[in-house]
Amino acid sequence: MIEAELKARVHNPEYVMGQLERITGGRVEVYQDTYYDDPSGSLGTRDQELRVRTIRGSSSTRSVLTYKESPIDSESGSKPEHETHVDNAEAVHAMLRGLGFVPAIAFQKRCRNYEFTCRGRSLLATLVEVPEVEGTFLEVETMVPEEKGLLPALDDVRSVMSELGIGVDDFTTELYTDAVAVRRPTR
Repeated sequence: MIEAELKARVHNPEYVMGQLERITGGRVEVYQDTYYDDPSGSLGTRDQELRVRTIRGSSSTRSVLTYKESPIDSESGSKPEHETHVDNAEAVHAMLRGLGFVPAIAFQKRCRNYEFTCRGRSLLATLVEVPEVEGTFLEVETMVPEEKGLLPALDDVRSVMSELGIGVDDFTTELYTDAVAVRRPTR
C-alpha cells in the first residue's frame, strides 16, 4: 500500500479543529516514535524509515512497527508503507538493536485524529503538535493499493485540506525527524 499524504502548517488550529469536529469526533492520542537506522545511516540516506510507534489514547495503548520505502512522489513525499501491529514494543526495540539497527531519533507527537470517508476514500486527518517544533500541523492521508492511484488520491486529499482552510502556501514536506534533529544540541 502507498500512503498518499499531505502535510501543512496550520495558522488557525481552532478553526481547522472546528471544521473537523463537524465531520466526526476527534481522538486525542500521544505518539512516542523511535526511528531506527543502521550505523552508517543508509536508511536515512535513501529516505527510508524504520519506526516503532507506541500510541497512547484515553482508553488504550497500542504499538506498530512501520517500514516506509523511498518516496515515489517528490511533491508530497508519499511512500509505500508496510506496517504491522506489535504486542510487545520493547521486544521489537530489542530485536532491532540485536539486528544491528540503532535509534536515530526519538520524539513525541501530540495528535488529534479524525477518521472519516470523503470522496469515496477512507481518510485520516491528524492535527499534530511536536513539543520541540513550533506550530501546529495538519496531516491528511489515505492509502492506495498501487502507484497509478496516487495522484488522484493526492488531489482528493488536497481538496479536503482546502475545504479545511489550508492554502497552497501552507503545505510542507519538512520531516518531523529533521525538524527535531536541528533543534537538539549536537554531541
